[in-house]
Amino acid sequence: MAPAIPVPSAIPGQTAALTGQAAASSDAVQTLMSFRPTDAKFDVEQLMDILRDKRHEGWVLAAYPDPKTGQPLIGAGFSLDLPERVHVQRDPLNPHAFLEPSSAELWQAAGLDPVRLDRILEQFHDRLEAWSKKGFRRQIWSLDPQITDEDADALLRVGIIQAIYNAKAYCRNFDRLSANQQMAMTQLVYQMGVNLEEFSTFLSLMNRDNGNGPDQPAIGKADAQYWRSVQLSLVQSQWARLYRDRAKAVIAMLDPNYVANPAGAEHAVGKVLRPARTRRGHATGLHKASYTRHRGSAARKRSARSRKN
Repeated sequence: MAPAIPVPSAIPGQTAALTGQAAASSDAVQTLMSFRPTDAKFDVEQLMDILRDKRHEGWVLAAYPDPKTGQPLIGAGFSLDLPERVHVQRDPLNPHAFLEPSSAELWQAAGLDPVRLDRILEQFHDRLEAWSKKGFRRQIWSLDPQITDEDADALLRVGIIQAIYNAKAYCRNFDRLSANQQMAMTQLVYQMGVNLEEFSTFLSLMNRDNGNGPDQPAIGKADAQYWRSVQLSLVQSQWARLYRDRAKAVIAMLDPNYVANPAGAEHAVGKVLRPARTRRGHATGLHKASYTRHRGSAARKRSARSRKN
């Protein structure tokens, strides 16, 4: 999903500062700017690599319509026209507030020109009117980039930071989760946003006293049955059936033994996760097309970075 304040895990050669204009725009953006790498146990750069992949968000360098809502997205599923929203914290035991700045504020927080956002949105709506949502998706292959890979990385990083912050508002035990469990929770927030509120059983399980005791530094060693219940609450959702591959990867990360055997954890989830009965190909076709169209340069960049390291 401000002057001289670095964004964590910056890509070499990329300007990793937030704009001063965004700093004054809202308290929410200023709070996001205060993020430190130690605020999460996992590496933001690692989650960026995951979300760029076609199995998750994909990578499109031109505005395109969300397959369900028709709202404009870009990069790794960054929403371009969301208004600032009030998201009430309904858990009296969680002091962490939600942060829901507008897309325009996040765009500026990523260091991008607001005038360019206006132009991209204007062109998006012209295309949507001319092509319709279905026709627009058929044009994904031929769209010229409207932002660079570096721009999309900056938007993705800001979106992940917001998702981490809101994951803490959803889950009062977030700081006691393992790195992979935190990453799973952050991915759920990044994809679903405020719609995660509807996963009441899952959130109730994540926030309950799981028998590990409040004085324990982590809940990863809670009994296996507890974590199976948490995973099953997601396995049984329509989200998991519609986005089976993504859901399998995310749900597997909740397994407290995930680090020892990631493939085994995914296989265990896959055995109980049923595919959607209808329109599965329709829902995922956009990611296949978009990933292939605009992914090459970013993939080469990450490969070069890996060789350098």
